[in-house]
This record gives sequence, C-alpha cells and structure tokens, in this order.
Amino acid sequence: MQITYDSDKRKLLSSLCHGAIFFSTTLLSVGVPIVINIISDDPVVKSNAKESINFHFNVWFWATVIGVPIGILTWLTFGIAGFLLFPIIALGFLLHWGLTIWALFHCLTNPDEPFRYPFIFRLL
Repeated sequence: MQITYDSDKRKLLSSLCHGAIFFSTTLLSVGVPIVINIISDDPVVKSNAKESINFHFNVWFWATVIGVPIGILTWLTFGIAGFLLFPIIALGFLLHWGLTIWALFHCLTNPDEPFRYPFIFRLL
C-alpha cells in the first residue's frame, strides 16, 4: 500500500522550514523546523526540516568563527578592519541568503525531493 502526501502541504511546510532562517538569527528561527519535524509525518518534510536545522547550525558556527575575529579586529582598529573586511561579511550574507532562496525555490518547484545544501556539516 502506497501512501500519498498532499503536495501543497508539503510545499508549505518544506518552505517554512527553509524560510525560517529569514525570521531572525536567534534561536527562535530554528524552532520552526524543529516543531515541523516533530509534528509532520511526511518523510520529505522531515528531511527538509533536518536539513534546515543543520543549515541553521552551520550559519551560527561560521558567523561565530568569522564574525568574532572580525568584530575584535574592528574594535581594536577603531573600525578600520570592519571597513576593509566588509566584502567578507557581504559574501557571507550573500551565501546565506542565496542558499536559502535556492532551497525555497527547490521546495516550491520540486516538492517531492528533499533539498540538500552544499558544503555544510550535517549533525542530524
């Protein structure tokens, strides 16, 4: 017996999982895919939720690894380092937002296949 899932519901929940990172950069945004992972019985939605949680962890990790040294250098150099290193910060945001938009587009155009972010560490 084959189980079918509602395609529109799958699109909505998968998109919410990946789009939650736009809500905020705090712990609140990771709560959306965690809750969806718990309440959903759809395997594609669960896979997208886990991938989104992993992406949140990666964004926080790299923001700490790159952002803290840049913040310290900026403070020590009275803002000069922040000005000079702005392209690195902009590239980080471009990657963060670009990958999320790519994930959203994938979830809306190909709802039957879970999205996998490239180049991230997967804890789940």
